[in-house]
Amino acid sequence: MADFVDDYDLFVADPEPYLFEPEYTEEELNIVGVASSFRRVPVQLTKLSAVCGHVGSIDGNEREEERERGPVRGLFTSEDITAPSQSAPEQLLWRNAILIVNALSVVGASLMFMSKATASFEVLIVGRLIFGLFCGLVMSLNPLYIQGVSPTNLRGAFATLNQVSFASGILLGMVVGLETVLGTEKYWSLMLSLSLIPATLQYMSLPFCPESPRYLFINRGKEKEAEAALRRLRGNPEMVMKEMEEMREEAAHSETGVTVREFLRKRRYRQPIILVLIINLGSQLSGFNAIINYSTKMFAQSNFDEAKYLTLGVGAVNVAFTIVAFFLVERAGRRKLLLAGFLSLVLCNLFMTITYSILTIIPDIRNIQVLVVFFLISAYEVGPGPISWFIAAELFDQSARPIAMAFTSMLNWGGKFLLALLFPPLLKICGAYVYLLFMCMALLAFTYTMFRLPETKGRTFDDIAAEFRGAEGIPLHNKTTFNTFN
Repeated sequence: MADFVDDYDLFVADPEPYLFEPEYTEEELNIVGVASSFRRVPVQLTKLSAVCGHVGSIDGNEREEERERGPVRGLFTSEDITAPSQSAPEQLLWRNAILIVNALSVVGASLMFMSKATASFEVLIVGRLIFGLFCGLVMSLNPLYIQGVSPTNLRGAFATLNQVSFASGILLGMVVGLETVLGTEKYWSLMLSLSLIPATLQYMSLPFCPESPRYLFINRGKEKEAEAALRRLRGNPEMVMKEMEEMREEAAHSETGVTVREFLRKRRYRQPIILVLIINLGSQLSGFNAIINYSTKMFAQSNFDEAKYLTLGVGAVNVAFTIVAFFLVERAGRRKLLLAGFLSLVLCNLFMTITYSILTIIPDIRNIQVLVVFFLISAYEVGPGPISWFIAAELFDQSARPIAMAFTSMLNWGGKFLLALLFPPLLKICGAYVYLLFMCMALLAFTYTMFRLPETKGRTFDDIAAEFRGAEGIPLHNKTTFNTFN
C-alpha cells in the first residue's frame, strides 16, 4: 500500500521542465497556470529543486505544449536523498515503524492539498519535502517487513508485490494527471491529495498484521512472541517448528548489532555491498528511468499526435510485466531473471541508439522505436526492477539488513535523481549515443551478476549469509545450484 502511495504521488507530481528553466519568469509561469493559485512563485526555486528531488518529467513536452496544458503537474520531492538510518527499524518494531512513517504521507498530502486554499507556494514545497521523506523511508522499511513475514519458498514473490504496487501507482498517476481527468488548474490540489486514501487504508489494516517473527526472535530475543506471530502467519505447526529452528540457527551466527562503520569495513559484507551497488546502479542507469520520465517527449519528437496516450501504454506495460515477474521470480530464480533482464536491456539500448539515429532518414521506423521502448520497460520489470529492491535483504544477515536496505534505497533514489538531472543535457551532447551509456551500465551489471551473485531462491537467510561469512570473495562452484545455465 505504501509503495502504491509512493509512486502515485511521485508521478502525478513529477516536475515539469518549465519549472526548472532559469529563463522562465514569474509572468511566464502564470501563462501556463502554475502560479495562478499562489500569491507569488519565486523563480529562485530552480536551484532548490535540484536538492529537493526529481527534476525529471513523465512527459517532458516542449514549452508550447506546456502552456496549453496549464496546471502544475508536480514540484519537488526529497525521496532521492532520503534513506533511513539503521537505528530506526532497530529501535521500533518494523510494522510500527511503517505506521509512524505513514504519518509523513498524510501530513505531506494534506499540506499539498492546503497549498491551494492558502495560496502559499511554500506550503506546497514543504508538503513535497515531507512526502519525499516518506518515500525514502518506506522503500527501505517495506522490504524489511515483507521479507521478515514471508515463507522462504515465496519470499521473492511477496517482495515483488512491492514493485507491482510501485508500477500501479505510476500508471494511476499518469492517468489522473491527464488534463481530461484531474490534471487541471481547478483540480490539481485534489489530484495531489488522493494519496490520503491508501494511506488511511494502511492505518486501518496494518495494525491487525503480526510483527515480523524474525525481528522478534533475532533482534529482540522474544521467542514466544515470534512463535505466536508465526502461528498467525503459517497456521501449520510443522512449518512453524521448522522456521523456528531456522531462526535459531541464524540467531547463533548473528551479532547483536552492526554500526555503519562495521558494515563498511567487515570482510563478510564486502562482496554483498559491491553486488548491491552494481545491481542497483545498473538497474537505475540502464535507460528505464529515462524512458519512463521522458517518454512523451520522445514520442512527440517522433511525430506521434497523441504521444501522452502512448506514455499510458508504457505505464500499462510496466504494470503487466511486474505481474509477470511475480509469477516467475520463484520459478526461474533471481539470477536468471537478473541476467536475462540486463542482457535484454543491453540489446534494447543498442536498438534505441539505431532507431533514434536513423529516425530522420526513415520516419516510419518510429513504430519500431515504440516497440523497443515497450521491450525495454518489460525487460526492466521482469528482473532488475523488482529484484534490485529486495536482493540486499537476502544477501545480508539480520543484523546488517536494515543498513543494507537503507543503502539500497539511497542507491535507487540516488540513481533516479542523477539520471533525471543528467539525461536532458546528455541527450543534447550525445544525441542517440546516450543510449550506449545505458547499454554499458547494463552490460557491467550483467557481467558482475553472472560471475558473483549466488542464487538465493528457496534458500534460508543463514544459508545465503554463510557464502560470505569470513570470506573475501564468493566460492563460485561450491554448490551445484550456483551456476545459472546448468
